[in-house]
Amino acid sequence: MKKLLAAFAAVAAFSAQAADELNVAATAVPHAEILEFIKPQLTEQGVDLKVKVFTDYVQPNIQVAEKRLDANFFQHQPYLDEFNKGKGTELVSVAGVHIEPFGAYSSRHKSLGELPNGATVVIPNDATNGGRALLLLQKAGVITLKDGAGITATPKDIAENPKDIKIRELEAATLPRVLTQVDLALINTNYALEAKLNPTEDALFIEGNDSPYVNILVARPDNKDSAAMQKLIEALHSEEVKQFINEKYKGAVVPAF
Repeated sequence: MKKLLAAFAAVAAFSAQAADELNVAATAVPHAEILEFIKPQLTEQGVDLKVKVFTDYVQPNIQVAEKRLDANFFQHQPYLDEFNKGKGTELVSVAGVHIEPFGAYSSRHKSLGELPNGATVVIPNDATNGGRALLLLQKAGVITLKDGAGITATPKDIAENPKDIKIRELEAATLPRVLTQVDLALINTNYALEAKLNPTEDALFIEGNDSPYVNILVARPDNKDSAAMQKLIEALHSEEVKQFINEKYKGAVVPAF
């Protein structure tokens, strides 16, 4: 009888452990690094956090929507809104964590003023980050967009282009790799950090800390309120994480809580 009770207890313990397992997709830097930092804290709370690193911005959402993963951490709200609209998914933001100021980089020029006529400029090819890049170019005085052009702006929305720059749209992850082949590249900070670029030192122009593009933890309506998810959110919003972000990234990543 005692052996039977022990077996039932073992099964119950295994089930409880499985119920508290969280599989979260993330891009390598800084998202996966932040998640790895809080792993020990979550383990103490009975949550087994497993981090799966992705190099693209599509599969993390698809796999959460298809319930192959529980959550993801790599994107901002405008990107999520466009993804849900385009793919018919219903993913939801459950926590805002940090801001990654978006930057413009060049290996050929030391300032935006040095951009030659006909310069080749590369930007991300997804709708929201491409629009974000164009808005940054406008803020820097390189181009002027049509009235009303916002986060989903495309090169067709350029109203004034004094230097006749040539804009090419490429997958965000590839932009650091073509930096030496172009005059200017607008690069998401996570990919810039992976390429050993320091946004606060290497970017010719960068968004301010007031950027509205907060990076968010994303889940599904059916699991967003689970006990394990709430523990993950609490850990991401801890003072320890704020200190970790400030000390490790030195302004290239800014806490948003």
